Parts: sequence; structure tokens; C-alpha cells
Amino acid sequence: MPQASEIAWLIPVFPLIGAVLSGLGLISINKKINNSREIVSISLISIVGISAVISYKALIEQVNGYQSVEKLFVWASAGDFTIPMGFVLDPLGSVMLALVTTITLLVMIYSHGYMAHDKGYVRFFTYLALFSSSMMGLIISPNLLEIYVFWELVGMCSYLLVGFWYERDGAAHAAQKAFVVNRVGDFGLLLGILGLFWATNSFDFSEIATGISKSVSDNTLPVWAALLLCFLVFLGPMAKSAQFPLHVWLPDAMEGPTPISALIHAATMVAAGIFLVARLQPLYSIFPSIQFIIALVGTITCFLGASIALTQMDLKKGLAYSTVSQLGYMMLAMGCGAPVAGIFHLVTHACFKAMLFLGSGSVIHAMEEVVGHQPILAQDMRLMGGLRKKMPFTSTTFLIGCVAISGIPPLAGFWSKDEILGNAFISFPAFWFIGLLTAGMTAFYMFRLYFLTFEGDFRGEDKELQKELLMASKVNLDEENEEGHEEHGSIHESPWSMTFPLVFLAVPSVIIGFMGLPWNSKFANFLDPEEAELAKKAFELKEFLPLAIASVVIASIGIIIAYQAYFAKKISLSVLFAEKFHSINKFLSNKWYLDDINEKLFVKGSRKLAKEVLEVDSKVVDGVVNLTGLVTLGSGEGLKYFETGRAQFYALIVFGGVILLVAIFGFQSPQVT
Repeated sequence: MPQASEIAWLIPVFPLIGAVLSGLGLISINKKINNSREIVSISLISIVGISAVISYKALIEQVNGYQSVEKLFVWASAGDFTIPMGFVLDPLGSVMLALVTTITLLVMIYSHGYMAHDKGYVRFFTYLALFSSSMMGLIISPNLLEIYVFWELVGMCSYLLVGFWYERDGAAHAAQKAFVVNRVGDFGLLLGILGLFWATNSFDFSEIATGISKSVSDNTLPVWAALLLCFLVFLGPMAKSAQFPLHVWLPDAMEGPTPISALIHAATMVAAGIFLVARLQPLYSIFPSIQFIIALVGTITCFLGASIALTQMDLKKGLAYSTVSQLGYMMLAMGCGAPVAGIFHLVTHACFKAMLFLGSGSVIHAMEEVVGHQPILAQDMRLMGGLRKKMPFTSTTFLIGCVAISGIPPLAGFWSKDEILGNAFISFPAFWFIGLLTAGMTAFYMFRLYFLTFEGDFRGEDKELQKELLMASKVNLDEENEEGHEEHGSIHESPWSMTFPLVFLAVPSVIIGFMGLPWNSKFANFLDPEEAELAKKAFELKEFLPLAIASVVIASIGIIIAYQAYFAKKISLSVLFAEKFHSINKFLSNKWYLDDINEKLFVKGSRKLAKEVLEVDSKVVDGVVNLTGLVTLGSGEGLKYFETGRAQFYALIVFGGVILLVAIFGFQSPQVT
């Protein structure tokens, strides 16, 4: 029997086959396939389960010391020029495959309950299978060219899933926004890949790093050109992993179904950018200035996401900006030259963020029973409260996720986030301070979400508040009322298909952090044994404790303030902040005005430019073409009268022409004196 590492190429192939068969069924026998929805979903879940089994077996082999596997074949060749394709499985790839297959499998199980009554149920599962297959293919890609192929497939699937409910204007616009913003980053990535190939004649990660280093040292490639190529490639992860200023698509992607939010935010779309930067660390480590730019972008993103999350009232958007912030932490780690710490936080964050998003979906699913199928109301925390007693599994797992992401020991988030802050303190102390401040903000806004949603009194039956929120959101009240005549139910816990993934993910959210203890990190030892050994020798408790205590203290302060404001209600932060710091509150509520700036500069600006180009095209280009046609037509009309067919007439014309030429040249000849 072959080793799992040797057949790792089958991991993305199985979901791809399932997605293709299901998609062909939807095209050819749509009604029959939709009537067999449970058979289709069970089949696709089983197929992803097979990929998960192979992934875990490959991970175990890698942990036990099985050598990394790389198998290539010539995809295209011309003379000495060849383009290899294939797959590679190493420790980093095996960890990512296990993570992606696990989260995908749980999301699919969850979706069986969440999407049970949706008319696009089969289409949704087909997209899920294709999405997971694309991400798995990206992970095992051995070079930049192959990664780019799967990179675009991941982007296409995210477009389909974010806009899954395309009949809603919000979902359609969000999908378009995600597509356009990611095209900006992907264009830079493509230019960078082509430039690196031009400079090194290779798409292979290690060969590119070696080739660029040699070219720069030999002065055959200017340093500025190498820096430009590195930055262009980084534009791709900036967009994919929602880094400032290309982060604006991710919060709007909440318009898609909640299971997709969990998958995008935890293990697929946004993880792709972090993964690519980790793969390119041999290249980026050559240039400290590029690492500084990566760390700077990560730090800005980290603080920006947390600051905007402070004012969000939409449960899913609050979690979305939280993801933006946490992705900033991961990118900060990459810029500090600590890719292992960044990947470790990606793994821990995937567990508790998937759980938090699926928990929010459970809440929204229950809220729709009370407020009707109106997403704006079902996701607004001002209509929630008191759900802990009615939804014990959802509330408990959500609380575990809040504690984990806040960085409270011994849960997973503490160990991974603290590792990043420790590296930042060594590399860029100013960035460490901003990261520390963000940790306190994270704890505050996450427990703000928890207290507003699960504690206090239930506010969902307040009709006046519902109407006020709808009016503020500019929703058509007449349409809402037409849909709202249905009988509303009561809040209750979600079915087992939705609660099981929550309980399952709660376990790694608590214990997986122990794999990355700074004095003996099994995770680091697996991914990079040499670096882990150096870190172990350099570890000193007297250096670790002050940083860890500072992190825990500031997180605890954030939790206490949230408790006093939203549970004990001893202080009214919303009123206090809005009155005394009105401009700051407005700035944060409007998301740093970045969407407004993009709307004015790029959306309206591009439309204005398009109109001006159209004017030039219609008046200048079309004018020249039309004038040429008129001149040709007019001259043709005039010359037709000279075509009489009579020789005498032609002779007369020739004679007249000769006389005219003699007269002209005679008039112009100089006078003889």
C-alpha cells in the first residue's frame, strides 16, 4: 500500500471529482439532482472525509519523520524551456491540508442543517467541494505558476459563494467588490511572478530565492528591481489575506451564507495569502526592507481591524473585522521573520474563528425564527440578549472562542499571539506596542459581542426597535412587512448538525496551544527543527514572563471594561464615547472612511474617466472615421460624372490638365533679365 505522502495529489482530486459530477448533474438533470439533495450532500461530505483521512495519515507520516515528497512532470516545453507541474508535500503542507480538510468537513456538516431549507442547497455543496479542492491544490503546488492557477480558482469560488444569494443586491455587490479588489492584488502577483521568472528563469520557490540573491550580489539585477518584484508578489497576499488597504472586501463578504464566512475566514481564502508569504520567506528574508514593509502593513491592519470592530453592531461584521485584525498579527509575524509563529496563529485562529462564525450562524438561525427572514434584524446585536439560557451549546462554545481569541491562558490564542508579540518585541518594538494595545481592544470587543448577544434580557420582540433599525438601514418597509406576516417562533438551540461542529472545534481551541509552548514548541520543531532548537536555547523565563503578563493584563482590562459596560451596565460607553469623542466615534463607525474614499476615487473616478473616454471615442475617433467616409463618399460622387465612356471627353480633360500645368509652372518660373 503506498504511503499517504506519495498519493497526496489525490487529496484535492476527490473533492474536484465530486464537484464536477454534482455540477454536471445540476446542468443536465437539475430537478432530479435537487430532489436527491441528501444523497448529494452525503456523497460530497464523504468525499471530503476521504481527503481528510489521507491528509491526517500524511501528517502523521511527516511527524514520524517521513521525508518530504516532491513529484514533477513536464507540463510544457520548447527547446531548453520547460514548465514543470506536480505536487509537493512537506511539514507545512501537511499541516495546512489537515487544517483545511477538517474545517471544510465540519462546515459541510454544519451546512446540512443551516442550508436545509434553501433552494440552492445542492449548488451550495457543489461550490463548497470546488472551493476546498482549489485550496488543497494551492497548498500542494510546488511552484509559483501552479499556485497562481489555484489562487485564481480560490478567488472564483469565493466570488460564487459570497454572491450565492445573488438575488439580494447586497450579496451581488459584495461579490463584485471582492472580485475587483482581489484583481488589484492578483495583477500585482502576476507581474511579480513573471518578473521573478525573467530574473531567475524559474518558478520554484527555493530556486527563485537563490537566483535573486545571486543576481543582486553579482549586480546583474538592481536592488530596486528585486525589491519591486518582491513587493508586486506581496500584493497578491495583501488582497487575499485582507491587508490594509486591500482589506475592504472581507467585511462585505458577510453577505454570503454564514458557513462560507467560517470557511473563508478560517481555512481557505484568507489563509492562502499567509501561506504564500510563508512559502516565500526564503526570498523575503534576503531583503530587510521588504520584511519591514510586511510587518508595517500587518501592524496597521491589526490595529485598523480592531478599532473598527469596537463600534460594530452587526454580529458577523464584528467577527469579520476581528479576522482582519488577526490576519494583521499573522502578517506581522511574517515581517518579523517568524513564519512558524504566523502559521501557528493561523492554525489556532482557524479553530476558534470557525467556531465563532458557526456560533454566530447558530444565533442568526435562531433569531430568524423571531424577527423573520430579514438578515439586517437577525444579525443586529441590539435585538439579541439573553440567549445563553436558550442556546447552551452555542453560548458556551462562543464564550470559549472569545476567551481564546482574547489571549487568556491556557487557551490556544494566548500561546500563538504571545509568540508573535515576543518576536515583534525583538524585531520592531514600536509594532509590539501597537500589537499589545490591539490585544486589549480585541478582548474588549469580543466580550462586548458575547455580552450583547447572550447576556441580559432578550430584545428581539421589540417591534419599535425593529422598525427603527430597518428605517436606519434604508430597507423597504413595505416589502419587509409583506414577508413578515408569517408566524414567528421562539429562540431555541440549533440541531445537532450545527452544534456538533461547535463542540468539536471547542476542543482544539482549548488544547492545541500546548503544541506551541515557547520553551518546547512541538509545532516549531515539526515545521523548522533548526529554528526551534535555536529558540529553545535562547528562551529565558525572565524575558518571557513580563511580556506574557503584560499581554494577559491588558486583555483582562479589556474584558473588565466590557463586563462593566455591557453586563453590569455600570458605565454607558456608547453614550460616553459618542458625546465626548464624537469625531473619533464617527471615524470608527464609518470604518476610517476607507469605503467612502474608494467610492469617490476609484468607483466614481473610474466612471468619470470612462465617460470622458467615451466622449473622446464618439467625438474624435468616430469623427475622424466618419469624416474619412464622407470625404470618400463625396469624392466618389463627384468623380462619377467624369466617367462618361467618351474618348473625346477624356482627351479634353487631358488637354485641359496639360494647359493648367503649363500655366502653373509658367507662372512660377523666374523672370529672365
